[in-house]
Amino acid sequence: MGPVLDVQLTAPDPHPFVKWAGGKGSLVSDITARIPRDITFRRYVEPFVGAGALFFWIRRSFPALECLIADSNEELINAYRAIRDDTDRVLTKLETHQVLHSREHYYNVRRAAPREPAERAARFIYLNHTCYNGLYRVNRRGAFNVPIGRYDRPRIVDRENLLAVATALRGVAIEAADFEVVAEGAGPGDLLYFDPPYHPRSETSAFTSYTAGRFGVDEQRRLARVFENLSRRGAFVILSNSSSDLVRELYEAIDPRPRIDEVSVPRAINSKAKSRGPVPELLIHSAPSDSA
Repeated sequence: MGPVLDVQLTAPDPHPFVKWAGGKGSLVSDITARIPRDITFRRYVEPFVGAGALFFWIRRSFPALECLIADSNEELINAYRAIRDDTDRVLTKLETHQVLHSREHYYNVRRAAPREPAERAARFIYLNHTCYNGLYRVNRRGAFNVPIGRYDRPRIVDRENLLAVATALRGVAIEAADFEVVAEGAGPGDLLYFDPPYHPRSETSAFTSYTAGRFGVDEQRRLARVFENLSRRGAFVILSNSSSDLVRELYEAIDPRPRIDEVSVPRAINSKAKSRGPVPELLIHSAPSDSA
């Protein structure tokens, strides 16, 4: 494994425009240390993009690299597309939310279902920045159901960062799709990073409600098969997940067997303050090369 570099993204670098449970801002250095330095990649693919911390590092570090980002959360993907394609309108809508922000406005916006992409994106970002604990959660009908948070002056409009994000997204393919579909056709020269909903380390720690569906054991097994197939096809694959017995069992059974590293990661999003703090997680990546 190469040295852990300081790769924190700060202004004017583009950085995540949403808060996201399990966001990888604190893990970027550990992930990038496991990317081989002796391979020239042709494409970067991230099927669970979430807040996009690693993606933004990739765009800063390798601006000419072809990129495909995706997620099954259609509201999130709409936000990425709207910021790329209609930045000014998204900013204008967010400025309106900033002026009108109140408890009443929050719940009116939460009940709304706009169809216009920029308005949908602004709603998504506004709710994310003002909801309880920055948590994105939907019920089984797909409706966002997080109560308002306790913020005196939430930062709803970050013009500088959204403009930087829009620039970073130029020329990037953005898809709302299942991870297996996104990974089809990947092979030699491709770098893929998977950051799925984590398998719970205990029954009480489960959280997979980013979309109306659930990411359960069957999906974890399907993801392990996709990882194995990609590795056999010559792609370089990195995956993060919980340090759980199931995850270890799945990836220890893969042929070729990947490297499994445990790292300690701070976690700030938890309904109980005493449960926040460093937790062990796994970084699983293709068989070590000379640079690993």
